[in-house]
Amino acid sequence: MNSPLRRSLIPRLPHQKRTLSAFRRAFGAWAPVVASVLVITLGLFALPGVLAVDLALDDARRPQPDFPITVYPNEKEIIVDPAVEELLSTAPEGTLAGAVGFLEEGYTRVAVWVSQIPWYRQIAGIDTLFVTIRPGYREEEVAAAFGRQLGWSQAERGAFLEAVEAKDPQLSDGQFAPGTYFVSVSKPEDVANMTQERFAEQILSRYSTSTNEVVPIEDAITIASLIEREAGGWDDMRLISGIIWNRLFINMNLQIDATLQYSKADNAGGEGGWWPTPRPADKNIRHAYNTYRGPGLPPGPIATPSVAAVVAALNPTKTDCIFYFHDQYGRFHCSPTYEGHVALLKKHYGQGR
Repeated sequence: MNSPLRRSLIPRLPHQKRTLSAFRRAFGAWAPVVASVLVITLGLFALPGVLAVDLALDDARRPQPDFPITVYPNEKEIIVDPAVEELLSTAPEGTLAGAVGFLEEGYTRVAVWVSQIPWYRQIAGIDTLFVTIRPGYREEEVAAAFGRQLGWSQAERGAFLEAVEAKDPQLSDGQFAPGTYFVSVSKPEDVANMTQERFAEQILSRYSTSTNEVVPIEDAITIASLIEREAGGWDDMRLISGIIWNRLFINMNLQIDATLQYSKADNAGGEGGWWPTPRPADKNIRHAYNTYRGPGLPPGPIATPSVAAVVAALNPTKTDCIFYFHDQYGRFHCSPTYEGHVALLKKHYGQGR
């Protein structure tokens, strides 16, 4: 015999089944979303560790071959070597300019961002930091990048720069290798040693004695720094290099706008930014790095160049162009004559002189 309690439950069973069925349908619809969130969360937590392993493997990789060279300043000649042209048909490895693809660079940025979140660092027990140095940074910007992450004072940033410059004062701004650093030390001198080791691995170890006899490394790094600040990417790096060498061959003032920015910011102590927009009046700035005021290279590099820019400095495209500019869409234009240059400016900007 059914009890009153038992009888009272019987009418509710169909409703309960419907409720359970609805819950299952709802959960089934959200299950992929929940699973995706879990996977993404776990992936984000794993990214910094994976990046650290990648950087460690990168540091341990086998040395790269020596840089090729196809420019001969003493002879004022740029040769066309089919083997080098084939080799350089794509951007060289070891540079953020071309070899690091969009997805890989995005992955690096996300990993660096995750590693900087305080609660993540506390949970993961991380005592190291990632610091990314971009191609085209001045030494002050490099010091600032490390300083922000490591909590350096102005005095410590200054100590870092002093330690770097003591290695080679003539290279100064140019003796850093762009990329992401896995930093487990905090003393300025130790970080300086770390950056010098990477610069030696990526640049110095590939610069042969015979190449140095043709183009001294200080000149190559200086030209590469100009290219880094002037070029829109690998596609026009070698062409700008060819134009710079053409100007040097005829003892013409280099007239590089990036050196105006460097000079202007230097005189202002960085107020207003380290790369201010150059104005026509800035061509008269009295500064040793202003290449509008005299022929030849500036006293040293103006920024840290990528591997690609160094390769471009040593292997310029053979061209008859002397003048160049980028239009508002970033497209590159050049001309062998000033008259042609003005005509191109009028065509793309409606004015020029």
